[in-house]
This record gives sequence, structure tokens and C-alpha cells, in this order.
Amino acid sequence: MNFKETLSAKTDRAEAVLRQYLPEEKGYQKKVMEAMNYSAMAGGKRLRPILMEESFLLFGGEGKIIEPFMAALEMIHNYSLVHDDLPAMDNDEYRRGRKTTWNVYGDGMAILAGDGLLNLAFETAVCAFDMAEGQEEMKRVAEAIRVLGNKSGIYGMIGGQTADIEAESGMQVTEELLLFIHENKTAALLQAAMMIGAILAGAGQSEITAMEKAAYNIGIAFQIQDDILDVTSTMEVLGKPVGSDEKNHKLTYVALHGLEESKTEVKKLSDEALTILRSCKKRNVFMEELVASLITREK
Repeated sequence: MNFKETLSAKTDRAEAVLRQYLPEEKGYQKKVMEAMNYSAMAGGKRLRPILMEESFLLFGGEGKIIEPFMAALEMIHNYSLVHDDLPAMDNDEYRRGRKTTWNVYGDGMAILAGDGLLNLAFETAVCAFDMAEGQEEMKRVAEAIRVLGNKSGIYGMIGGQTADIEAESGMQVTEELLLFIHENKTAALLQAAMMIGAILAGAGQSEITAMEKAAYNIGIAFQIQDDILDVTSTMEVLGKPVGSDEKNHKLTYVALHGLEESKTEVKKLSDEALTILRSCKKRNVFMEELVASLITREK
């Protein structure tokens, strides 16, 4: 298979793993389950669970112990999108070409759907303990859960979202603050993906740290590319409204440095990430191609 076919197959696999852990829509709480499933199954690149599994394979990981974490991380990513789209946050009515969760189910149910996905994520990750063979694997699962909580919480994604809201409310936005927001709001979950993959495969600390650095570069590059597309793309291509950064008075890397310099920085960061991946004892050509493709993505 060529890269596009392989990516499509791996996206389908990540989606199937996620679907396996999503709730059955029944009982008095059926409506929130519907909203959770609507949010989680709205499509998307499934980049985080794919990178997680590829990092796992890069360090010789075997078996299904990675799967609960693939699903858990995608649940966390999607809960963050549900909350990001709310009127109190970015106030977006469309994502991935269809109405956002709050736009279909209302504010209250969207908040609960996000809360539900976040809680279900950790309930799902804990399932990996049942798959662990021996004390060493149990320790790896525990460390993976710690990383998942850290990178998605106040020292990671939520911390970045907090700084983002503060920046919108009048805080002076410097380049340092902007990179902090990107590092935590966007890169942190990619770091979780690649670190957890390495941890569960039994990688050493220096290798886990290398994955954290590579994912930082990928995350910053990904967010700058997102900022570029918000200026240059269309709703038909992107699947969500363009120009929302300007509408919400957000300072972006593009606003600070312009389009051309932003494109150059995306390539630089991506190349550095590729250098790290290529320095590993084992090569993962698909993973390298995936990272390279992020600098040319159109949505």
C-alpha cells in the first residue's frame, strides 16, 4: 500500500478501537451518550492514536495493551473540542463539516458530553491493567496513566487553554506566551501519544524524552499550520469556519511573523522532529511520512 492507503487503513483502525470503548446509548442517561458518540465519531484525522501506536511499534511494542490508551487519548482530544466550540469559548457552530455538539444538543448537554468523555477516558485507560503481564507491564501502565493525566491537565492541555482564555481577556500576548499556549494546548496531547507509546513498549527514559521533544516540534508545527489554514483556506476545505482567529481577536504565529516566515518555521520544526525519529535504533517509515505530511496538509 502507498502512504495514503496505509494512513486510511490506520485511521479506520484507530476509529474501530475508539468505537469499541464508546458507550451504548441506553438508559436515562441516553442523551448524553448520544452527544458523546456524536462528538467522538465526527471524523477527524485520528492523528493522536495513530502516533501513539506507531511510537509503540517503533520501540518494539506488541499486543493490545496500547488500545485502551489509543481510545482514551482520542476521547480526551474530542472532549476538548466539544468544550472549545462552546459559545463561552470559541463559539463555533461547525467542525469537520457538520454542526458542533452544542449546536445540536445545546450548551448544557455539550458540557456534560465533554465531561463524560473525559471521565470515560480514564475508565478506559485503566482497562490496560487487565492486559498487563507481570509487574513490569503494570508499572508501565501506571506511568502511562500518569503521563495521560499530566499532559491533558493543568500542566498540559488545560493549562494551555487557560492561558489562551487569559490572553483573549486582555493579557499582553508575547511570543513566549503564544508558544506556551501552543506547547500546552496542542503539543501536550501529541507528547502524551508518543510518550505513552514508548512507555508501554518498554523504551528507556532517554528514548521517552526524545519522543517528548519530537512531539513538541510536531505540535508547534501543527498549530502554526492550523493558524496558516485559518487565513488561507475555505470552510469547504477545512470543514469549519475560517477567519475565526481574527474574529476572536486571537494573536497567532501568523499575525506575529507573517505567512512566509510561519511556513518556514513549520518546515524547520518538522525536519527537526524527523531527525529525532530517524535517529532511533529502529526506523518507522510510515511514522516519518506521517510527520512530513503534516506540513503540507490542507485541513
